[in-house]
Amino acid sequence: MAQKVAPIKEESFFSEELGEEVSLLMYLPTSFSPLSHHHLLIAQDGGDYFKLGRIARFVEELTEEQTIEDLIVVGIPYKDIQDRRRKYHPDGSQFNSYIRFLAHELIPFLEERFPLLPIGRGRALIGDSLAATVSLMAALYYPHTFGKVIMQSPYVDEKVLEAIDAFSQPSLLSIYHQIGKQETAVKTTDGKIIDFYTINQKLHERMEHKGFECIYEEFDGDHRWTYWQPLLKDILKKMFAVS
Repeated sequence: MAQKVAPIKEESFFSEELGEEVSLLMYLPTSFSPLSHHHLLIAQDGGDYFKLGRIARFVEELTEEQTIEDLIVVGIPYKDIQDRRRKYHPDGSQFNSYIRFLAHELIPFLEERFPLLPIGRGRALIGDSLAATVSLMAALYYPHTFGKVIMQSPYVDEKVLEAIDAFSQPSLLSIYHQIGKQETAVKTTDGKIIDFYTINQKLHERMEHKGFECIYEEFDGDHRWTYWQPLLKDILKKMFAVS
């Protein structure tokens, strides 16, 4: 018998920070109860995490098994490649506005609708590649708002490394960091070829030196959903394990 998965709800609201309408994809497991406080997972590249990552099915399965805490997933899809770069890249024209949108607009919007845990460790950000980058940076800017970060093959540059070096409260964050061993020549959307593997190793070393609570894993694969998707279920089990 096929596993029952609740429908993904679509909603949108106008963001003053971004000056545009933002679409949201929201997943509440079939066991959702308004009487229970829930953990929150916000997914950058939200459409990809639901379609390619099958994250709703994994959450449903693990919730049913009582392996993870009650969890709501909210995905934010990007409009196109240019929109994604503007918001997720550290040099993007809307990068800082997008991070403020997450902290100052999206969280209050969701707190009005759902019974969420009112603590940083109850709110997590997830993303792949550039989506992982902006997730990490948002948590560094607002560590009391976002206490957990899941990074699948993040784009890393000097701005990211400098932000880690400058961060003074590593005890506030719990990070899950993955990179593929074959991600040594990744073609980015602006046509460059970048060695993601080596600089991600450097990122891990910096985080370890600063004392971050961090799970670091290297997988056999490159920069594709073919490798990210099978790893998601285990990530959810580790980051949202029933206490």
